[in-house]
Amino acid sequence: MSSIIKFISKLFGNKYDKDIKSIMPIIESINTSSSKLESISNDQLRHKTTIFQDAISKNIENENNTILELKQKAKLKETSTNEKDIIYKKIDELEKSIFKKTRKILDDLLPEAFAVMKETARRFTENSKIHVTATEKDRKLALEKDFLEIKNNEAIYHNNWNAAGADIKWDMIHYDVQLIGGIVLHQGKIAEMQTGEGKTLSATLPIYLNSLTKFGVHLVTVNNYLAKRDAEWMGPLFQFHGLSVDCIDNHQPNSEQRRKAYLADITYGTNNEFGFDYLRDNMAKRPSDLVQRKLYYSIVDEVDSVLIDDARTPLIISGPTPKGDKQEFDEYKCKVESLFKAQKKYITTVLSEAKMLMKKGESKKGGFNLLRAFRGLPRNKALIKYLSEEGIKTQLQKTENYYMQDQNKEMHLIDQELYFVIDEKNNSIELTEKGIELMTSSTEDKDFFILPDVGNEIVNIEKLNVGEQEKNSKKDNLLRDFSIKSERIHTINQLLKAYTLFEKDVEYVVMDNKVKIVDEQTGRIMEGRRYSDGLHQAIEAKENVKIEASTQTYATVTLQNYFRMYDKIAGMTGTAETEAGEFWEIYKLDVVAIPTNKPIIRDDKNDLVYKTNREKYNAVIEEIVELSAIGRPVLVGTTSVEISELLSTILRRRNIKHKVLNAKMHQKEADIVTDAGKEGAVTIATNMAGRGTDIKLSEKVKQAGGLAIIGTERHDSRRVDRQLRGRSGRQGDPGSSQFYVSLEDRLMRLFGSERIAKLMDRMGLEEGEVIQHSMVSKSIERAQKKVEENNFGIRKRLLEYDDVMNQQREVIYKKRRHALHGERLSIDISNMIYDACESIVDEFYEAKDYNSFKSETIKLLAIQTQITEEQFKEDSIEKIINQTYNDCYSNYKVKSENIATVSYPVIQNIYEEQKAKYENIVIPFTDGIKTLQVVTNLEKAFETRGESIAESIEKNVTLAIIDDVWKEHLREMDELKQSVQNAVYEQKDPLLIYKFESFNLFKELITKINKDIVSFLIKCSLPTDTQAQKDVHQRQENLQTSRPEEVLNKQKDQETRKKNKTQPVSVIKETGRNEKVTITNGSETKEVKWKKAKPLVESGEWTRL
Repeated sequence: MSSIIKFISKLFGNKYDKDIKSIMPIIESINTSSSKLESISNDQLRHKTTIFQDAISKNIENENNTILELKQKAKLKETSTNEKDIIYKKIDELEKSIFKKTRKILDDLLPEAFAVMKETARRFTENSKIHVTATEKDRKLALEKDFLEIKNNEAIYHNNWNAAGADIKWDMIHYDVQLIGGIVLHQGKIAEMQTGEGKTLSATLPIYLNSLTKFGVHLVTVNNYLAKRDAEWMGPLFQFHGLSVDCIDNHQPNSEQRRKAYLADITYGTNNEFGFDYLRDNMAKRPSDLVQRKLYYSIVDEVDSVLIDDARTPLIISGPTPKGDKQEFDEYKCKVESLFKAQKKYITTVLSEAKMLMKKGESKKGGFNLLRAFRGLPRNKALIKYLSEEGIKTQLQKTENYYMQDQNKEMHLIDQELYFVIDEKNNSIELTEKGIELMTSSTEDKDFFILPDVGNEIVNIEKLNVGEQEKNSKKDNLLRDFSIKSERIHTINQLLKAYTLFEKDVEYVVMDNKVKIVDEQTGRIMEGRRYSDGLHQAIEAKENVKIEASTQTYATVTLQNYFRMYDKIAGMTGTAETEAGEFWEIYKLDVVAIPTNKPIIRDDKNDLVYKTNREKYNAVIEEIVELSAIGRPVLVGTTSVEISELLSTILRRRNIKHKVLNAKMHQKEADIVTDAGKEGAVTIATNMAGRGTDIKLSEKVKQAGGLAIIGTERHDSRRVDRQLRGRSGRQGDPGSSQFYVSLEDRLMRLFGSERIAKLMDRMGLEEGEVIQHSMVSKSIERAQKKVEENNFGIRKRLLEYDDVMNQQREVIYKKRRHALHGERLSIDISNMIYDACESIVDEFYEAKDYNSFKSETIKLLAIQTQITEEQFKEDSIEKIINQTYNDCYSNYKVKSENIATVSYPVIQNIYEEQKAKYENIVIPFTDGIKTLQVVTNLEKAFETRGESIAESIEKNVTLAIIDDVWKEHLREMDELKQSVQNAVYEQKDPLLIYKFESFNLFKELITKINKDIVSFLIKCSLPTDTQAQKDVHQRQENLQTSRPEEVLNKQKDQETRKKNKTQPVSVIKETGRNEKVTITNGSETKEVKWKKAKPLVESGEWTRL
């Protein structure tokens, strides 16, 4: 098949050749423009940026002016709610139109804009100093940066500066390959550029072009070292043209500095921080707390690592959950441990019998026992070693094929003596009858771990000759029993996974008495990430470290759904071609392979395949010794911490100097990788280590043969192996790559071709002998493709679940944004009132239950309906809804006016007497059940004669109720996602059930939000003294205070006040800059002036007392 594809490609040309061919005319245009720019002055070159920005601004001037006019019209008092709705829909359309028109003009400006950046890079390369006329921006920049100095009216830019602690001298000019990469990135595609081809420099072209719009460009990296380095390394080129550059990782979350970083023309940062800032923004209480603006254009560096590897786990902001410290893991740990030991003991016996039977030539019985051992403990090291012997793996595969036929019809014969069955490929475990029997041997209840058949049991309850109340009670007990046992079985399953499928120093490490996940693709520690569904707690129980309390999700998003929010997204990497299908299916991102500037002369050798790991590692050590002796640097790629430390131990015994880079040493990553190209250097690292850092070679090393890459195992993913290979042979350098494989490797065990095992058996290879052939390498790549398909399925499944959440998230976050900014809130409130009225009418109209309808309108809407019983029964449902809505909305408007009238005299008094002291006032409002503190601006409340108070109430109430209900909804969705997995046992699709149930939950959520908000707004009033005292007392019971004596004094003061007096306002005092305040960070308390304390408090690390 591949030969046919190659023939067709030669005949008609392949996709990548066509992509490059279509770009070449633009390259010629850029080079022509660039040559013209060589003769202009530095000031004229800088002025080009202003010309571009003016052209873009003029192109969208009409739309921007129209938007301003429409916003002014929407603010007018006489503009009705319906008119506002139409106005804001027009604004949304105009904003989309602006993005479209901007895209077109940027395409027109591209050749000249790219030429400006290329010429800038040339001038920085060829001149140690560049003299220009100083602008105000230059003067401000010179105060912060040492590469710029001001002399009289002249700004002098130096071509050397510090980037991430290293002094660099600019010596790069864009060549054609980088121009191609820049065009691909601007087009919103993925540029696949080989290691050392200058992806970072290539990105400066589209970054500069798109930053001219002033919409903001984001450059996303895999770690904060690269984010900070690239911002400082490339920044001066942009700052020379008056563009602002910042890095969000330099600043604390939610701080003023981070907000400014997002307002910069170009913003660098890590994928996690961009995603978490989005979530934090959607938990903000005030517009001033927001840091991000509208997401416009993003370039993702190492796009495969970010959008594929990191996208396997969602970003979650969580907090304590009720009874979160109540764990069952410790309770059942002993049971699972005894179960695991029993299985291990039994598997040892079974494997021993299998070996004896195979020796006697009874291959059928031996294969039966072999398959049983494999299904019981596939990672048993004795089993893995035995499978590497001649003919054994072939017999296992033959037996497995026999028992798997007819949909595993006979497999129960294999499993019946096991305590649990492991499916390593699908990462799942299932308890058997024998396992359940062992687990319940110490309990009286034999059904302790057996789920009741809810469907049949409910049918049986319905048949009982008892009253409805007793039936309902029995159903409740049944569902409670099902829920408890589901949680119990889930805990047991997670503990079994922890003991059998998750190995210390492979999948995770234990550091500082904590379990930390190691990314299987990059080998880096994933700080702050935890396995979901209780698996992390199970591993903590296994490792005897502190089991962290369960947390509740407050906000969550997958990286896939976050990055799909950008108007335009692009990516760059050296390894994307193998995942091109996934990039297109999920992100609609096309992959374009960019040719190398110089031909690759690296020698990529065929894999060396050994029978056992011991033979393989001995061969690896001998190769390292041989290569380092002739002065060649060696980079050894491993797939786990365990293997890297094993090789390190052997090399130490041989007195070979080396450095190790694994999850335990990842902080030193950049330094270790930079030194990896020195003569005779030996570096042991994970396969993806050092991404973004080039390994540069001296002339002496190049003459010795260049960097040698040794892979100790084939990774599950082809692109990870390609990434390791790509460390060598950059920019035409010599080098070589060689992978060492054994039949004991995980990939070979799970997906290795039967043909390799048979081939080795037929050849009758002795211990230490090796096979090397292109056919073997291709067979291994086919195995990798199987794993890639499986991993893609897992990621796609995660995304399908999050897509359900994302639809709900968009609705809720949109409501939140409207409440936060307040512009469109009146429309939302109007719609909520209508929906609440519709819900009430729908509930009682069909049954014509007028009395219930009447009482519900009084109870929920606080109105006496004007609709008569006769009208309710005879008029259409639409008419009843509209009349109810009109009555309710009119009543609400009157109530808002009354609140303004009552509050205004007090506001006027405070404003006239103390306006210099107070910026905001706090007004308590209650609906008789709960009290909310409404913060409103004093000056605005005075100027509008109290009318702005109604807006403040709407904002505060909407935000408070949405946050409260949404948080509870997320907890329910987490529980739902976990519970639907049991549907597999009923041969149903969990995802379908999840979609159906989540839709019903969301309908209930929206109804509850609407009713709660409408009910509070309509019923709320200023509380009496008694109510206020009660509310304060309740809150003080639930909260710990730092100064309890102050609380007691306040309580005494309140007790002396007159009862039943309306208490409208309290105040927030505006602190003077030089006023002394007391602050604490938990361990230290100090008194400082407010101007020094303010940034510390805003950073979140200190709290004001």
